[in-house]
Amino acid sequence: MLKKSTLIILFALLPWLAQAQFTLSGKVVDAQTKQSLPGATVFINHSLLATVTDAQGTFFFKHVKPGSYELEVRFMGFQTKKQTVKVSGNTELTIPLKSTSFMSDEVVISATTAQKASPNTYQDISGMKLNQNNQGKDLPFLLQMTPSVVVTSDAGAGVGYTGLRIRGVGLNGINVTLNGVPVNDAESQDVYFVDLPNVASLVSTLQIQRGVGTSSNGSAAFGASINMQTDAFQPDAYVEIDNSAGSFQTFKNNVRFSSGLLHKHWILTGNFSNINSQGYIDRAFSHLKSAYLSAGYFGKKDIFKAIVMLGHEKTYQAWYGVPKDSLATNRTYNPAGEIYDANGKLLGYYPNETDNYTQDYYQLHYAHQFTKQFNLATAVFLTRGYGYYESYDNNQSFADYGLNDTVIGNTTVSTTNLIEQKWLNNYFYGFNVFGNYAGGRSKWSFGGGWNYYDGDHYGKVIWAQVALLGEYDRNWYFNTGLKADYNLFVKWNYKLNDQLNLMADVQYRGIHYQIKGIHDNLRNISQSHQFQFLNPKAGIYYTVNQDNSLYFSFAVSHREPNRSVYRDADPNQVIKQEKLMDYELGYQFHRSDFSIHTTLYYMDYKDQFVLTGKINNVGTAILTNVPKSYRAGIELSAHWKASKFADWNLMATFSQNKILGFTEYVDNWNYWDDPATQPYQYSKYLGTTDISFSPDVIAGSVLTLHPVTNGSISWTSKYVGRQYIDNTSTKERSLNPYWVNNLRLDYTVHNTLFRSMTFVLSLNNIFNALYSTNAWVYNYYYNQVEYEMNGYFPQAGFNFMAGINLKL
Repeated sequence: MLKKSTLIILFALLPWLAQAQFTLSGKVVDAQTKQSLPGATVFINHSLLATVTDAQGTFFFKHVKPGSYELEVRFMGFQTKKQTVKVSGNTELTIPLKSTSFMSDEVVISATTAQKASPNTYQDISGMKLNQNNQGKDLPFLLQMTPSVVVTSDAGAGVGYTGLRIRGVGLNGINVTLNGVPVNDAESQDVYFVDLPNVASLVSTLQIQRGVGTSSNGSAAFGASINMQTDAFQPDAYVEIDNSAGSFQTFKNNVRFSSGLLHKHWILTGNFSNINSQGYIDRAFSHLKSAYLSAGYFGKKDIFKAIVMLGHEKTYQAWYGVPKDSLATNRTYNPAGEIYDANGKLLGYYPNETDNYTQDYYQLHYAHQFTKQFNLATAVFLTRGYGYYESYDNNQSFADYGLNDTVIGNTTVSTTNLIEQKWLNNYFYGFNVFGNYAGGRSKWSFGGGWNYYDGDHYGKVIWAQVALLGEYDRNWYFNTGLKADYNLFVKWNYKLNDQLNLMADVQYRGIHYQIKGIHDNLRNISQSHQFQFLNPKAGIYYTVNQDNSLYFSFAVSHREPNRSVYRDADPNQVIKQEKLMDYELGYQFHRSDFSIHTTLYYMDYKDQFVLTGKINNVGTAILTNVPKSYRAGIELSAHWKASKFADWNLMATFSQNKILGFTEYVDNWNYWDDPATQPYQYSKYLGTTDISFSPDVIAGSVLTLHPVTNGSISWTSKYVGRQYIDNTSTKERSLNPYWVNNLRLDYTVHNTLFRSMTFVLSLNNIFNALYSTNAWVYNYYYNQVEYEMNGYFPQAGFNFMAGINLKL
């Protein structure tokens, strides 16, 4: 296992491994007018070097080793050019770019993503890179080797319900967009990738911004943001067939196609996916289906896209977890769906203890380039979601469902076994507008959006063992969530000189949220709330020289309470909005065969919502504001291209995540026996404690070897330090550190029948580590003795997936 000291020494020594000799410089110009093109991006492919041309259109690389290189030059409005250059001494070039016949579709998301030389902590991942490991696992598992990321899976195999945390922040604090359209659920602020089956196969580019990041649409970025763009412009026709199979009866079948350019302007693309898995946990099966269709018109100054994405999931419930005392004897035990008789004897399992949900996306995008300096992009969208989860409940009280007791002869029956469904039926729609203007040394981005959520929550009892027909076949609760959300933002980047870039960004966001109706505990939860937020951001990016750069940024984010906070709040509870002030200081070192990126961050939270153990007046756990908390750490990532046969990616995060002044509340079960003399809860002031699910150490390594042409072997290692399940810093209520290793082998062949045929074999958790990635805990006192109930989510031991990818 990698130790902290070893990692620190390694990161300190790696820069001395990079040796270079010559300079490679040049100028990028318009092929027709011969005018220079400032702001063009120049890459040396298959190396770690990239730069942006200065105000005179020039670029400069130093410390380039002798050899043959492929330069790639990109500039919006011009054709991307690749040029082979042989370096045997100091080399200077002039690279002409031809004006393109098609507007770049990057404009659709450019206003909400970080660009090169932006003072933001971010990472770009290409769709090709993302899908190298895509054999059916949900998107979070494909992102787990990026800095500060920890993933989890309810079913234990990465398929079905999965979760993601970045810097300890869960998906309800991560802003997620798809082509600039908000993905987060408006009420819970969460993202369920199970409702976006195999979305990774659609992604052409993905950007993760850690911290607050740039202004965007949708929910607040309270720790990170993820921006995805689907099917970028591809003029060539293709068909791609991807099939995988492996452990736990996991099968992935995917077909993707593109028509190529039709009638000089039109492109049709599609993707159909089917994923099935029985899961590592007992009965935790997943059946996931998705379809994607896109029609795009690409002109010299116009882009129009119509996108339809359909997704459906059916999963057996595995969200209760495994009791801690069962982990040693039965790691796959699943209590969901258990059926008992009147004496408490287990009779079997309900086969339809499932979650069933359909989520469909409809998007229309239009972009127009008015001049070479000014463009505008718009989008209208509808997200339609509906579904339910069904469960068998033993010995339930009629009164809890608003039903009358049933009289059988002279006997009054107050409880029954029953089957319930909890439904969600919602519409989420709106529009976005983005603009970009580049003039002189300034670049302006501006825009905003409006969206509206209309969601119905209701429950049905579809069967009861002893109740009379007509008593239960109706909704036992019904409530509606209505939420309007709008924002306006403007960003300014100013290139003071060839070394110094300044950034300012401000967003105004307004929210109106209303709940009307009865919750499942028969409480009236009707209420209304309004918020207005101002979120400023500023930063500076300093290019020291060709190899070294620095940046600093400060950003503010506000977040409104989500549905569960309002739904479960005690009537006397004071609820405050959350505030985050984020400070980021970064250093980057780049050479042709080595790069390192270091970020120091301090995320200062005010009134963050956490679980303290406190409950409301009907016994439901509630989230409460803690006045002061913070996350502080250092992120390190490095890439060493040792030779054309080997490269090594490393990442590590060392952090502290603290609540200042934490008070724990623990239920007293004796209260129900004697309310007059017994306290409802006990409280204990614990002072400074660790924020739950925020490990102090996260480290990873990806070592890739290329022993043969078109073949590679990758060894992936991931270490995650101790995670506390609650906010008390109690070791007995924590997840043990774990270290997991995977091997991946792939080989590609080319022939006359297929463009390429790639064989992939993934061997996961090769050392059969026994570990859990998530858990919940509830502790209480009874007769002055402390007890607890809990559920852990163990992950699969050694498992494998094998696949074949065909490109026609």
